[in-house]
Amino acid sequence: MAPARQLSSDEMTDVRGRSRVMIDGPGRAPARAMMRGAGYREEDFGKPLIGVAHGWIEIMPCNIHLRDLAEQVKQGIREAGGAPVEINTISVSDGIAMGTEGMKASLISREVIADSIELAVRGHLLDGLVCISGCDKTIPATVMALARLDIPAGRFKGRDVTIGDVFEAVGKHAVGGMSDADLHELESVACPGAGACGGQFTANTMATAFEALGISPAGSSGVPATDARRAEVMRAAGRRVMELLRDDFRPSRVLKKANFENAIAAVMATGGSTNAVLHLLACAREAGVDLVLDDFDRISARTPLLADMKPWGRFTAPDMDTAGGILVVLQRLAEAGLLNADAMTVTGRTIGEEARAVRETKGQEVVRPLARPLAPTGGMVIVKGSLAPEGGVMKVAGHAMSAGRFTARVFDREEDAFEAVVGGRIKDGDCLVIRYEGPRGGPGMREMLSVTGAIVGAGLGDKVALITDGRFSGATHGHVVGHIAPEAAVGGPIALVKDGDAIVIDPGRRAIELAVDAPELARRRDAWRAPEPRYKTGVLAKYAKTVTSASIGATTAL
Repeated sequence: MAPARQLSSDEMTDVRGRSRVMIDGPGRAPARAMMRGAGYREEDFGKPLIGVAHGWIEIMPCNIHLRDLAEQVKQGIREAGGAPVEINTISVSDGIAMGTEGMKASLISREVIADSIELAVRGHLLDGLVCISGCDKTIPATVMALARLDIPAGRFKGRDVTIGDVFEAVGKHAVGGMSDADLHELESVACPGAGACGGQFTANTMATAFEALGISPAGSSGVPATDARRAEVMRAAGRRVMELLRDDFRPSRVLKKANFENAIAAVMATGGSTNAVLHLLACAREAGVDLVLDDFDRISARTPLLADMKPWGRFTAPDMDTAGGILVVLQRLAEAGLLNADAMTVTGRTIGEEARAVRETKGQEVVRPLARPLAPTGGMVIVKGSLAPEGGVMKVAGHAMSAGRFTARVFDREEDAFEAVVGGRIKDGDCLVIRYEGPRGGPGMREMLSVTGAIVGAGLGDKVALITDGRFSGATHGHVVGHIAPEAAVGGPIALVKDGDAIVIDPGRRAIELAVDAPELARRRDAWRAPEPRYKTGVLAKYAKTVTSASIGATTAL
């Protein structure tokens, strides 16, 4: 993108409608004095104030580089005549917290991140906003904040092995299939530096989904974190937000039903994470868009699986970038008439225009031609039935999923299920039922990658099933159903399951059933009592009392 022209003084007045209230006039001298103490100069007070929000944290590679990227965005803002205001919010690493109590903080952090960005922008009357995100929860949280604020804004992200291979290796190691030395070697190379996990896991799923939605500029989401091109992507973000401010181009122009449908299609065509269901529902709710669980199944049924991506395929996110990026997938969908090509994007061009302009790398194998899809339908299905009246989400990308009848093995905590897997107590035909891990019951709806990774590593991936009112990481694959709703903590049918019950999972019929007769279920229902809350004070207790069902996004929105 070429450098934006400098704004005239008249245009500056037009674009300072918010910050002028906070800064201008004799009565605002104390505010200016505080800002001078933070390093702002006299000339900055006549410029639009543009927030640059990110979740830098020192513990994980996904976000370790975001302060450096923020400097590039700030440079672009200054080049275009604005005054940047850097905002730091929190992050929680799913990959580190996985399998522990710490994972309960992950989904809750999505709400806190969105809240904190909203509060910082409202509290300082900022005129515009750029959000930089790089991991599973920061990416959807930034879009939720943009939807709430609706000020001119933009959002940007940042044999091959990934962190998913390490989780599976734990199970393989537990059954003697991998030595200590090999596990250590894999652990040492799976995360080589800054950036999100390399497969089409949740972070990359959401990054590509939001580029398809149009809230991220075309071509921005897939550039690797340490690639030299990333600096210019970030500077362009800073320049573009000044143009959006001048044109009064708000997120609400992009956050439309047609755009969300494009995002869903991108997720399905790339075999993306089931977490996309939860996060897109949450973002749509913030934007006032009528998006429901059945929309995901409808779009998946008509969308071919085109991208051969890890965790179930051959290629990683950098390979997708080399092939031409998510726009190559969108170009295929447009050719098939499966893209809402007229949907507007943050660049000011339609997504159809952006898709037509992409340059596909000759000979690339990441994205299949329409005539040779990996599968005729998308990467996940929505299942409903006596075990999940409100629905559950099943990832089917890369797998031939036939109907199966399994024997329930019930666990009320993820840790107990994990110990059963690595201890060799799970057998062919079992269905692990992990409950009281939903949005309210956990609280926080933990991801079960430690368990599913151990199952695959133990050689049971095609032999057992797992269902939960919790979530799965984007690195999960196998016969699994998550987001079971209603959840156990509110008395959903999953709370009534007992060891030895028969569970039928039929992705073809979109069905999940508990094969127990009605009189017996009624007796169990009468005997069931809600357990005591695991947390009675603090943020987890507050979250448990306010969070909604996973079937509508598990948000705390009013």
